[in-house]
Amino acid sequence: MCQLHCGLGMEEHLVKNFLDIKLMEINKLVDLNNLRTAPQLRDIQAKKLLEELEANIFNADWITIGIMAPSDNKAIETLQSISKRYSSIKFGNLGSLHAVGGVFLKANQKTSNVFVRSENGLGQGILITCQYDEGAKESNTFGPLPLDFFT
Repeated sequence: MCQLHCGLGMEEHLVKNFLDIKLMEINKLVDLNNLRTAPQLRDIQAKKLLEELEANIFNADWITIGIMAPSDNKAIETLQSISKRYSSIKFGNLGSLHAVGGVFLKANQKTSNVFVRSENGLGQGILITCQYDEGAKESNTFGPLPLDFFT
């Protein structure tokens, strides 16, 4: 370890803290809240997150889905993986969707509307917002989850 002799001595502490960084553990959906892009998950992590997510999805009146993907085809493929897993979440006219480059896809289960737009600089992942008919219940957004989370 190098000895730092300048400033007020903070450099030494900064270097020590930098070298002692521990990777963030993902155990609950809330652990994803501050991420810009979806992390890689181990199978046990994905299973725990899926159980927690499904409890929220099944208690919601409907969901909206946001997908940040490198292409429109990847975003549509990801949306279809969600529809394949849950028979009550269906969307039509996906063949008419088109955008160039990195994209953000937004899908609304209640209206079945799906939109996609080009958007560069995004991370990658799935955002799921559980919505409620009652105004007293606040919607909750979960993610970003990996694009292959539902396959």
